[in-house]
Amino acid sequence: MALAEPSRLTSPLPGGRPGATVVLHPMVCAYMDSPPEFMAMTGGKLKAVRQALFARKEQVKLPIVAFLVEHPGVGPIIIDTGFHPSVAVDPKQNLGRLYAAIYNIDMRPEQAISAQLREQKGIEPADVRVAIMTHLHMDHASAISEFTSATFVLGSGEWHAFHAARPRLRGYVRHHVEHAVEYKEVPYDSVSIDSYSTFGRAFDLFGDGSVRLVHTPGHTHGHQSVILRLRDREALVTGDAIYFLRTLDDERRGWVMADEHKWRRSIGEIRLYRRENPGALIIPGHDPEAWAGLAPRYE
Repeated sequence: MALAEPSRLTSPLPGGRPGATVVLHPMVCAYMDSPPEFMAMTGGKLKAVRQALFARKEQVKLPIVAFLVEHPGVGPIIIDTGFHPSVAVDPKQNLGRLYAAIYNIDMRPEQAISAQLREQKGIEPADVRVAIMTHLHMDHASAISEFTSATFVLGSGEWHAFHAARPRLRGYVRHHVEHAVEYKEVPYDSVSIDSYSTFGRAFDLFGDGSVRLVHTPGHTHGHQSVILRLRDREALVTGDAIYFLRTLDDERRGWVMADEHKWRRSIGEIRLYRRENPGALIIPGHDPEAWAGLAPRYE
């Protein structure tokens, strides 16, 4: 299916309200076993491959996550989509045979983000009009087809990286984006981009300061993180800029890496943000301990 290039998002989306704050709901849709070396390498890639092939019992159980953000003017927003409901039944249908063979996934259909929104929050997927994608890797973009009423907001460079050769070797599944939805891409090199806090490139998504996208490339070329204004503090959703909170200190890179130099610069900006904003809630991408300690709702 041929898809048009995303349009450039150079001005805020509608719905912003002066002084708006948001409500954040962290959500887990599944758990996926992964070799520890895939997530935080202590040796070379050969060590990671050996661990994947011969040390299957030494797996870390990773939360596969997404977020609901409630905005007073925009309504429900999601950050990433988590796995499609079909992954709970037959992972290879949605993820392909390669990822279905590599990863053991623990998921029930009712854990899909669309199902949780409907059953637990009373929100129909069609009511979600904005979806922020930290990036398009398979564990973040698998369920795009569940939210076809939404405008999907990507970071600049992500669409091009997704459509480069051999996508599955870089964490992408091509058919995940092949749906009749609107894609917009934040051009982080344009004059509409400003800085915010410790981040050199930021975009105020609704023009009211409540949801800011910050450019954190490295894990993928177009990776972005999200800063949310809560009632009494900020929350930083890092996406996979950092898998674990400890990554900020040990700087152990994961197996999947588009540009290590840019990744180290991105985690440097996140580390400075942590220092300058000690009260901020920082949520990493797949940290089991950090996610076990999260509340279901933050205002």
